Amino acid sequence: MKTRLTLTLEDAKKIAAAAEAEALTRNWNVTIAICDDAGQLIWLQRLDGAPPMSALIAPEKARTCALARKPSKAVEDVVNSGRLAALRMPVLPLEGGEMIVYEGECLGGVGVSGVKSSEDAIVARAGIAAIGAGWELPI
Repeated sequence: MKTRLTLTLEDAKKIAAAAEAEALTRNWNVTIAICDDAGQLIWLQRLDGAPPMSALIAPEKARTCALARKPSKAVEDVVNSGRLAALRMPVLPLEGGEMIVYEGECLGGVGVSGVKSSEDAIVARAGIAAIGAGWELPI
């Protein structure tokens, strides 16, 4: 048997608070979603003024990272390179989702939606950094 790390609700709260602070500093109205390593939603927070659709998109970006063990942009890049069969995967190929990586393990994902996808990713990374985690798996 293997002992493994898991995200706690307290971790999710810290991630969400830091992501919210980053978004507010930049005046970005976003939704922040945090999933565990199985893609199950732990936290969903829609800031005032965030588009209603962002509350549906952010959790899917977070789930994509958790299930694919890749940032959601990597899946988007696969589709954009012409591999249209990837659209049939049960994930959202749209930048703005980042893995929560700690000690070389993917513990889940953070998905953000509401501004440009590249800006969503900035907010997600700020949240992840708050718990001392990264967003890339070691090579």
